[in-house]
Amino acid sequence: MNRREHPRPQLIRKDWRSLDGKWQFAFDDQNEGLVGEWYRELPATHEIMVPFTYETELSGINDPAHHKIVWYQTTFEAESTDNQVLYFEGVDFESQVWLNDHLLGTHKGGYERFSFDLEPYLTVGENTITLRVEDSLSCEQPRGKQRWLKDNFGCWYVQTTGIWKSVWLEKAPAQRLDYLKLTPDLDLDLLKVEVELKDASVLPDSPNWFVEAEATFDGQLVSSHKGLLGHNMGGFTLDTRVKGDACWGTKKWETHAPELYDLTVRLYDEKGNVVDEVLSYFGMRKISIDNGQVMLNNHSLYQRLILDQGYWAESGITPPSVDALEEDIDRIFEMGYNGLRKHQKLEDERFLYLCDTKGMLVWSEMPSTYVFNDVAVQQFTDEWLQIVKQYYNHPSIITWVPFNESWGIKGINVLERPQKFTEGIYYLTKAIDPYRPVITNDGWEHTISDILTLHDYEETGEAFANRYSDHKDFAVHGYSNKEQIVNNEKQFNRDWFAFASDSSYKGQPIIISEFGGIAFTADEEEQWGYGNQVKDEAEFMARFEKIHAAIQDIPYLSGFCYTQLTDVEQEVNGLLTPDRKPKVDLTEVKRINEKRR
Repeated sequence: MNRREHPRPQLIRKDWRSLDGKWQFAFDDQNEGLVGEWYRELPATHEIMVPFTYETELSGINDPAHHKIVWYQTTFEAESTDNQVLYFEGVDFESQVWLNDHLLGTHKGGYERFSFDLEPYLTVGENTITLRVEDSLSCEQPRGKQRWLKDNFGCWYVQTTGIWKSVWLEKAPAQRLDYLKLTPDLDLDLLKVEVELKDASVLPDSPNWFVEAEATFDGQLVSSHKGLLGHNMGGFTLDTRVKGDACWGTKKWETHAPELYDLTVRLYDEKGNVVDEVLSYFGMRKISIDNGQVMLNNHSLYQRLILDQGYWAESGITPPSVDALEEDIDRIFEMGYNGLRKHQKLEDERFLYLCDTKGMLVWSEMPSTYVFNDVAVQQFTDEWLQIVKQYYNHPSIITWVPFNESWGIKGINVLERPQKFTEGIYYLTKAIDPYRPVITNDGWEHTISDILTLHDYEETGEAFANRYSDHKDFAVHGYSNKEQIVNNEKQFNRDWFAFASDSSYKGQPIIISEFGGIAFTADEEEQWGYGNQVKDEAEFMARFEKIHAAIQDIPYLSGFCYTQLTDVEQEVNGLLTPDRKPKVDLTEVKRINEKRR
């Protein structure tokens, strides 16, 4: 079993195959494909290398212009008509899928996984999959960093259209294990397992179906369970204490020692036949908040994070390979960070698997909409709840970030509707996952939030030290780069407020979740970083060290997140170039970062 290569490493069946590679492709700028029944025979004008979008170099097309409708087609061979499931890890934005001229279904949303059973349209021999994708420049759909204008601007980049994550097939029965929800209880040495089946209609007439689970660590059986299912959900617990060695007890998932258990789950019918088997894994760790501090496994956690947008020059938001994902994680560790904030993107789950195995902390953030209305609320909510469920089992994810800098919730400081929206998302997220902190509006103007996070691109350490000398002061009044001292008293122009109106500081942990963004003097006018650009590495590192020292010296802060890992298109404030070459001495970056651990 190679979890590193599987698109869904937390729920693997042994019989699967990737459909990544060359597909037939066509633009449909005149919207004639449905009338012309292109799902029967696609008048392809290009070949495209899936999963790279047509806007990128690795797709083989490399056309940055916006095309509203695109079509894909490929074939595969089947040896029998036994059911197979077709999975799309990510397609932006509205999809229609056919198998052998038959419509399998539709899907709306750019980031979460979706699938279709191929029975009864699967045939022995060659089968044809056709996909129609409609995207737009609408700000009502979650866009993240995708531009909605013709050209790049600010910190928004080339749009992403169509398939941008892996496509794959697996053999699986119609009634199968569809989802596992794995919740560690470190204090009680237990893993809570909830099993969800694909077809709930079978079980009421067949009450004797049962599920079996086995947890192992390093090949040793730790505990097992066998019991009946009720309707389509089954819940039970597994003891996680490893017995028989000098370190008897639960193996913890720590940043320095990310221990993982293997989990096998089988579904049996009433006759005792194995209907389905899936392979998974889990980590035993606890995230909590106590006395204004974020805690990992009941110990205070100081977070040294870096902002990671997950862009590559040749492939946009699609990683060029699993090796490229691993290289980014290793570079982040090399620079002395213990975590990352995946910014405005839901990353490939193989990336999260690598973070699970390496002990990298992750903040998972939803791509933003950029208007606030009923359509945007509906699309955002539907997709976010799917993402929380899909990513729930990854121990590396320690924080959910549904909103950033009031994007898509304009006026939240004073308007009740966007305030209620963020509060609703907070509670909906907690209904699925009550165990991780949720940051409602990363950067400023928080409503209800488990952590107070602030974005501040001040250039000098002295200004940081003065601004945050008293956390009660800025938490009440807000903060601004235009603050001034009048008659020995600090006064604020209140450009930004830490909390929206009717919300207030309640003792939450405080993290500077964006700062820095230092850029060298740019070669082109549109290239930029935050604040004044620097002329050489010595000036860069001097500023880098001073602003870090100021933040690290503030005792009540629980961590920081530096902007950013790599340059991205016109934004040239990364510690690495777009092709991952260091711009400064990374050993010095590590030394500075690890002054406070």
